[in-house]
Amino acid sequence: MEKVVRGPGENQGIDLHQALDDINTTMESFLETANVNRVYGQPIEVGTTKIIPTSENLVIMGFAAGTAQGRMDIERDEEEANPGEGTGEGTGGAGGGGGRTFSRPVAVVIASPEGVRIEPVADRTKVIMAAITAAGFVAGMFLRMSRGPKPM
Repeated sequence: MEKVVRGPGENQGIDLHQALDDINTTMESFLETANVNRVYGQPIEVGTTKIIPTSENLVIMGFAAGTAQGRMDIERDEEEANPGEGTGEGTGGAGGGGGRTFSRPVAVVIASPEGVRIEPVADRTKVIMAAITAAGFVAGMFLRMSRGPKPM
């Protein structure tokens, strides 16, 4: 059974099965990055200790599709009418999608004969950006406070 959307009087169409298959394939590839095997890395063995890296994964995606049809009838005086103008109809459709995946290490799980512990991975970039943001906020507030109250 073939599902094809066709406009009135048109021989062209949009194959819905193909469009849905394309969307499904794209979604599967995006969601594969959020798989548990992507969150927990392969264990590394050092003697009797196992180290398991962990990560944080973010998947953002969106899809859209649409179709439209239209008809135009223009009445003109016979003197002004140009050949081939005055009526028209058409259909169309389009779709698109996109997304982004992001992954970063967040911790390591260390399993040894002494027990299991989780050690966070410090993200220097985040710490530096937070420090710059906080310093800018403090400097801005200091300048604002040093000006005194606003006259009313």
